[in-house]
Amino acid sequence: MSAPEPVRDAVRRAQECQPTLNAFVTIGADLPPVPTGEAPLRGLPIAVKDDVGAAGQVAGTGSRAFTTPRTADDPFMAAVRRAGLVPIGRTTLPELAAFGVTDSAAHGSTRNPLALGHTPGGSSGGSAAAVAAGVVDLATAGDGAGSIRIPAACCGLPGFKPTTGTMPGSWTEEPDDPSSPLPGGWCGLATTGCLTRDLALAASFYDAVGRFDEPLRPALDAEPGRLRIGVSVDPLPLAPAVPLDPHVGGAVRLVADRLAAAGHRVRPVRIRADRAQAAALAVTTRILRGLAAAAAAADHPERLEPRIRDLVRAGSLIGDRAAVAAVAHGRRLGGRLLDQLGVDVLLTPTMRGPAPRVDRWGGPGRNGLRTLVSMGRFYAHTPLYNHTGQPAVSLPVDTGERLPMAVQLAAAPGQDALLMSLAGQVLAAHSAGWDSQ
Repeated sequence: MSAPEPVRDAVRRAQECQPTLNAFVTIGADLPPVPTGEAPLRGLPIAVKDDVGAAGQVAGTGSRAFTTPRTADDPFMAAVRRAGLVPIGRTTLPELAAFGVTDSAAHGSTRNPLALGHTPGGSSGGSAAAVAAGVVDLATAGDGAGSIRIPAACCGLPGFKPTTGTMPGSWTEEPDDPSSPLPGGWCGLATTGCLTRDLALAASFYDAVGRFDEPLRPALDAEPGRLRIGVSVDPLPLAPAVPLDPHVGGAVRLVADRLAAAGHRVRPVRIRADRAQAAALAVTTRILRGLAAAAAAADHPERLEPRIRDLVRAGSLIGDRAAVAAVAHGRRLGGRLLDQLGVDVLLTPTMRGPAPRVDRWGGPGRNGLRTLVSMGRFYAHTPLYNHTGQPAVSLPVDTGERLPMAVQLAAAPGQDALLMSLAGQVLAAHSAGWDSQ
């Protein structure tokens, strides 16, 4: 109770919401003092996803298989503390951050505060639920195949995934195993980040914690200039996608029309089928091999869920040569994808529909490969930009439906400031009443 009032209030809100949302693994168990001195976000409460390593705490990653407390903060957690943020609890995620729905044998199902029968997405679903419910203004998140953007889309939040390598932490280009030729974090797919209700706060967080060529907070309020924007509703062809919800299609058209009205050159584009197929195969290779590497660190691998064991078995069959080739493919594609299409930014759906029902994929006992493929049919627009390392942002669009719809914008690697500027333009125009014009 010696914590300052904003921190105590956040802990109280988390405790009040927990029986309904199940967004936290622990709440207020180890409240650190507010940092002294100058720090850009000093004293602001933050919820921490339970895959972030913190000294003296178990990073459970949604699993019963990890039981050893960390001896030190990982680089991402250390940067969060240096920014002055005060962790108030650890949020739920699916086991090994593997799925686009937040449920696990360890912690049960997390629910969407906008509609309790629906999922807040995954894997950063607990963080998204906590932010959307007003428990905290800011929560850490991670994105290996859409795990910032998918929860943001499910919960009506903006969700910004930065360029790979701009954020500190275990989910960067550093290998999990120094003897391995592969980068860590799902073979380099994953990056750390955050979820907020206000994109300005997200930009301030990224400036305080990450390293960018240009600061993101000033860019949010700057004009992006006149851009070439390609529009695509084609999914990554891992498996035939579910039909696009007409309200999501309407949100994409709405944003495209208003971007054109703002002076941008907007036109439909399509990634060549052979290139899309190659990307889908490479993404799948990296995910499966990355999950196998993550599971290898478990204290009690026998406690892993059946669906995870399915994926780990598949990933263990992928050799270094195939995984290294998949990583190289993503790096090459990221450097030339937009140039090949003749655009500066891509506009797509974030998901094929609004937030799915909480039980849509059946839970931890289901077949892992079947679950991953089925989710890929719905979450078909986000993994490409993890593969290419590009920055991408999901933005909510109010179409008058009960659940929010969302669109995604993606820029070239390193163009995070440009993407933040365009996202700010979209949100400002939408709040001014696009959908009523």
